[in-house]
Amino acid sequence: MVHLAQVVQDLEAAGASIIHFDIEDGTFVPMMTLGTRIIGELRPLTRLPFDVHLMMRSPEWIIPEVVSLGANWVSVHYEACPYPHRTLRLIRQQGARAGLAFNPKTPLPDLRYLYRYLDFVLILTTEPEYPEADFLPDVLCKITDGRRMRGGQNVDWAVDGGITAENVGEAARAGASVIVCGRSVFRNGAIAENMAGLRAAASAGTSI
Repeated sequence: MVHLAQVVQDLEAAGASIIHFDIEDGTFVPMMTLGTRIIGELRPLTRLPFDVHLMMRSPEWIIPEVVSLGANWVSVHYEACPYPHRTLRLIRQQGARAGLAFNPKTPLPDLRYLYRYLDFVLILTTEPEYPEADFLPDVLCKITDGRRMRGGQNVDWAVDGGITAENVGEAARAGASVIVCGRSVFRNGAIAENMAGLRAAASAGTSI
């Protein structure tokens, strides 16, 4: 816990705008995390928003818990929610921003009927198969297409999966306003330097 507290401080000092958590159930994706406890333990250490990505089947039961522990943003998977309108509304009712996540294989549907309760869309750019899965650049067209849809400019578009300084510019050019980075931030323990490089590469990408 002491090491995690230091990491949070380093992220904040380096200019992170949000901290992202993946909560996995081992069935919707072939991995499991340590659970929700870490959200509550880290919440008193920073004022940065917490973004919780629920990679699980039937996530409705856990939404009140993660919000009570300190989540400010909560995303659920379109593939895991038979009634996404109801699930997004539940997130909003708990007091968090509501997001809908899409696996790489899933086409982007017409989202107009969801905009009343939808704050952001999370596009996965890797398959959740193993820790260093390949970045899939062709998936970025979902962001471009989504922003062109009626109402698509009124939500945030986020990207997550395999983002590095070499490809973050592509994500920025596609229209991502929120970019989730994991290993590329922590590489060699140089958080400040890595984040500066990622920000510079993203800015360069939007100017091309």
